[in-house]
Amino acid sequence: MDLNYTKDEQAFRDEVRTFIRNSLPEDISEKVLHHKRLVKDDWARWQKILYKQGWVAPNWPKEYGGCAWTPIQQHIFEDECGYAGAPRVMPFGLVMVAPVIQNFGSKWQKEYFLPRILSSEDWWAQGYSEPGSGSDLASLKCKAVREGDHYIVNGQKTWTTLGQYADMIFCLVRTDSTVKKQEGISFLLIDMHSPGITVRPIITLDEEHEVNETFFDNVKVPAQNLVGEEGKGWTYAKFLLGHERTGIARLGESKRELEQLKSIAAKQLRNGRPLIEDPRFRDRITMVEVELMALEITLLRVLSSRSKPGPEASILKIKGTDIQQALTELTMDAMGPYALPFRPETRAADWHGEPVGPDHGHSAAAVYFNYRKTSIYGGSNEIQRNIISQMVLGL
Repeated sequence: MDLNYTKDEQAFRDEVRTFIRNSLPEDISEKVLHHKRLVKDDWARWQKILYKQGWVAPNWPKEYGGCAWTPIQQHIFEDECGYAGAPRVMPFGLVMVAPVIQNFGSKWQKEYFLPRILSSEDWWAQGYSEPGSGSDLASLKCKAVREGDHYIVNGQKTWTTLGQYADMIFCLVRTDSTVKKQEGISFLLIDMHSPGITVRPIITLDEEHEVNETFFDNVKVPAQNLVGEEGKGWTYAKFLLGHERTGIARLGESKRELEQLKSIAAKQLRNGRPLIEDPRFRDRITMVEVELMALEITLLRVLSSRSKPGPEASILKIKGTDIQQALTELTMDAMGPYALPFRPETRAADWHGEPVGPDHGHSAAAVYFNYRKTSIYGGSNEIQRNIISQMVLGL
């Protein structure tokens, strides 16, 4: 198997680099590179630039307005965007629910929702986890009862990422409590502006409002918003999670953070010498770099052998998040006493040549705290290991 890029793929990488260099707003990339707070307008502006270029939906078929890129082209695009400091395209609509609608949705759902997702007219959130139903998602209790041409939804979802911005939310709801728990779940598309929905912020350790609790109190949802068949939501949920786990690897972003770590270690002094010259610390950086290279080769192998994500996505999810967390830990170590807890005014360390010190601050602690979540969301790494043992190794 030849894992080298072809001439056409190399040319495509050059095209992507040129586009990003000419089109990515400097104020947005500056925020991403220095771990500053992003707001909805930052994501929306970049997505609309990609939409105008026709590149906002690399994983969509052409018939729905997508790029129809090969899996390798999608990887190259995501890799270059992550390394350059482009914000991640919000995955909930474009990457997660859209493929579900395309594969299982009604004609009306495809015609109505997909164009609005593509243009960023609708912003989406994910309604999966509940208090007590995270890794054991099939135990969820949020209930939907059919009454005529509507469902009445009652219950709670938690860890609703950026739900404060959302226009729509795709939810797993229990529509039958008399059957096996996986068979009683359905997949509903719910308008977040509906009466009876309350969104409450959860402030995380890095002092950010990124996630929320979402409450449903007799929320009326049109029956036409049911995706596919009632009771088949578990099947659709597993299909969706395969797409989510592949993207969680975030190779481009990890390459960027590795370069930042090396820059910090080259400027930070320990015992009168740059930290990068310490053999033990340099070995730790090298170990992460080798793992990152191995992850990229594994990703390319998966992409070259499959058109759609399979159980191998769990391998990418585990190793990708392990590397992300290792990089945040090493950055904390490298910064030493300058790895300050979150302060909005100190999120401005310039790793492109500026000295590291108290006058420049750093977001190392905030990023470290935030990245504790990566081994949990998208299905905890413990659950991913079970998937690998059963579906990849056949144990």
